[in-house]
Amino acid sequence: MATGTLGTYSPSQSLERRHQQQKRTDFQEVDWARSDGRNFHQCRPAFLRTGAASSASGSAYAEFGSTKVIVSVFGPRESKKAMLYSDVGRLNCHVTYTTFSTPIRGQGFEHKEYSSMLHKALEGAIMLETFPKTTVDIFALVLESGGGDLPVIISCASLAIADAGIMMYDLVSAVSLSCFGKNMVIDPTSEEEACQDGSLMITYMPSRNEVTQFTLTGEWPTARINEAMELCLDACSKLADILRSCLKDNASELTA
Repeated sequence: MATGTLGTYSPSQSLERRHQQQKRTDFQEVDWARSDGRNFHQCRPAFLRTGAASSASGSAYAEFGSTKVIVSVFGPRESKKAMLYSDVGRLNCHVTYTTFSTPIRGQGFEHKEYSSMLHKALEGAIMLETFPKTTVDIFALVLESGGGDLPVIISCASLAIADAGIMMYDLVSAVSLSCFGKNMVIDPTSEEEACQDGSLMITYMPSRNEVTQFTLTGEWPTARINEAMELCLDACSKLADILRSCLKDNASELTA
């Protein structure tokens, strides 16, 4: 009986580079169209709900296009480490990707950079002094990575914290934007992120008009940065309204 041959194959690196370069060139054209039909300044439809994990103190699920995230919050609960932090609580953040979150299947992994950025985005919004010597643990799990993962994680985590009843100064919403030559596209997909010349992300508390985190990559003229910030801040304010509506709908369901 004939036996089969097991092997792996992939395009040569030079071919992949040419393909990426062609995409980058296409994205820099004035009249190119986004693959999902959105215009340059249009965000993906957002689906949000709370109470996604019954075992957690609070939780939320977010779906922005093909990006899907679930966040669970545990605490405040006593912690020996928190005893070192005088009169304020301690916040721990963990961002993990599932084995099936990306097109290339493999082992799940913790994204330490995203974990750190999630912490920075949220710590200024949480009233840490209201739970001294205790710890709040936030676990974000990316079920599917479709682009703009970190902004979705941050927004979903903010919703989960509110669902847990933890006091906050305001909800935190996050939006990112990619730059392609003269073009700027908001809420990019993973395909767009792979070819971007630069990126910008803002996390924002609309009620306080306060930015909790601002990240910028690539080279940007000052005028372009200002335009990009205005677009992201406007989108953040509208996303925050959706987050609040989600919380109100959940409260209505509980009291019904």
